[in-house]
Amino acid sequence: MLYLIARMIDWNGCQRSLGISFRQESLLEQAFVHSSYCNENPGCPLPSNERLEFLGDAVLNFVVTEGLYKEFPNSPEGELTEIRASLICRDTLASLASSLNLGDWLVLGRGEEASGGRTKASNLANAMEALIGAFYLDQGLARTRRFILKQLKPELEEIKSGKIPRNYKALVQEFIQGEKRPTPVYRLVEASGPDHRKRFTSEILVEGEVLGKGTGKSKKIAESQAARAAWERLRCSHG
Repeated sequence: MLYLIARMIDWNGCQRSLGISFRQESLLEQAFVHSSYCNENPGCPLPSNERLEFLGDAVLNFVVTEGLYKEFPNSPEGELTEIRASLICRDTLASLASSLNLGDWLVLGRGEEASGGRTKASNLANAMEALIGAFYLDQGLARTRRFILKQLKPELEEIKSGKIPRNYKALVQEFIQGEKRPTPVYRLVEASGPDHRKRFTSEILVEGEVLGKGTGKSKKIAESQAARAAWERLRCSHG
């Protein structure tokens, strides 16, 4: 039996688009319910996708770790950690979600919709993890593993060919999370020079402590350089 929310979206079309079929369609629906919709609609018969996201994150981490252990039998722990960080970081998950058009199926509140919620990297990455969690509950580990590895195959091929650079932001975040500390925060501290030759300087902080500083021609590059400095510091201090 479909929930009321299903009347607004063609969930059969969603499943055809994804190439999957759910036994419990309510799990598929829940994977796309953003908390903003529940906040604006207290009578919503489905909870938000946050619990499924939590589960999906754990399943994704396990499947990727297991896959890399088998795929790279001669790689040391540090290298495997680095590869895994690149594969399960927000940017990669958001890119995968975008390629699957997951934003089209999100159930958003009016405010989130108006602010471009369908294309926000955080919403897309969270939806990807929630979908994995829902698929795991509905189909089991074996099918979920095949689904995940199929989606990540292009990225794995690029890693094998050495085309993917180090994702220092993902490495630092995974390291900090492993120490049960709050998520790193990036702060722009300076923007100098003419418009056509701007230079940005950013810092990365954890609990108010500056772990690294970086400079670049864009905020993104400056943050990446700051994360690189932090990563080198963390590796030295824990080496």
